Amino acid sequence: QWIAKGECHFINGTERVQYVERHSYNREQILHFDSNVGHFVGFTPFGEKVAEYWNSLPDFMRLKRTAVDWYCRSNYEVAAVFLTER
Repeated sequence: QWIAKGECHFINGTERVQYVERHSYNREQILHFDSNVGHFVGFTPFGEKVAEYWNSLPDFMRLKRTAVDWYCRSNYEVAAVFLTER
């Protein structure tokens, strides 16, 4: 069972936003993307191969790197209702 989950972390409103995408297979995290790092990182041998392949796709990586703007910031007003101050 493959599961992918994208999360937005808002620090000080939309001033600092981090997008994290986690991919798991059979309940084990195999790789993730962090917008602060800017590329996929694998945690298992299979995850490393997938990360290496995905990192080699320029259009795919451009989409992931800009997710902070098109996914997180654009949905901030909707999510702000559910966010709590930390």
